Amino acid sequence: MDGHPSPGPAGGTGQPLDRRAELSEFLRTRRARLKPEDVGLPDFGRHRRVPGLRREELAQLAGVSVAYYTRLEQGNGRNVSPEVLDAIARALRLSDAEHAHLTHLAKPKQHKKKRTARPQQVRVALRQLLDALDGIPAYITGRRSDILVWNRMAAAVFGDWSELPPQQRNWARMVFLKPEYRDLFVDWEQKAIDIVCLLRMDAGCHPDDPQLSALVGELSVKSEDFRRLWATHDVKEKTYGVKRLRHPLVGDLALQFESFRLPDDSEQALITYHAEPGSPSAEALRLLASWGTDATRAGAASPP
Repeated sequence: MDGHPSPGPAGGTGQPLDRRAELSEFLRTRRARLKPEDVGLPDFGRHRRVPGLRREELAQLAGVSVAYYTRLEQGNGRNVSPEVLDAIARALRLSDAEHAHLTHLAKPKQHKKKRTARPQQVRVALRQLLDALDGIPAYITGRRSDILVWNRMAAAVFGDWSELPPQQRNWARMVFLKPEYRDLFVDWEQKAIDIVCLLRMDAGCHPDDPQLSALVGELSVKSEDFRRLWATHDVKEKTYGVKRLRHPLVGDLALQFESFRLPDDSEQALITYHAEPGSPSAEALRLLASWGTDATRAGAASPP
């Protein structure tokens, strides 16, 4: 096994994210993306000072008073009922992931600080499973997009993460701060969006996580792209799809990925990549597997 549990990103003791501000901005940005005609309301052509639905229009759709919705959008969700949240989610046309994020922000669960701060551990059987996936790039991620463990093929495709300090084995840090990953991902922008959306979901579940706050603060200072995408407040989770890579040794790869949340720890996910049988990408993976450690050392993101 090439990977070892990561203690999580370092970067100082970040201040907790402001849950009320997160709730306020999330609702505001979701409301701004809707037009009256999108939700069956008449648009009389009156000048709108801000894009999207007005608060009174959203309140009408959700069946609540304007004053009640205004308090919620100002970050005061202490006494909001699940039924009202459901109505607002329907009015805003939220996805399942967005609905869950809204619920986490408005009615946060009480987490013990030790739970968030504890090191992330991967079961031995899962490590063995990764090693058994011969020819299949696979790894396990945890909170904050940390990469916890990976197999030899993942190192051959994405770079030898064992050469990175544990705190840098993090998808957000690598995608936004390491130029080689811009070269690796053909659609780098989409990969960056996916990472930010996952971090937003994590922030909704764990707003008091100081390591997450430190990571967001570091990326906000160092990456203009991160600041731009973080400001959208978008949340979603891709569980499958196709990732196109440009590998320095074997060229272009089209790999289908699958993401599986672990039943005993929903904060960990197993991600696998495979190529269509008989395709050039399948042959390229076979070549990488046959090259073994040579491919790993020359992997796409290995540090110089």
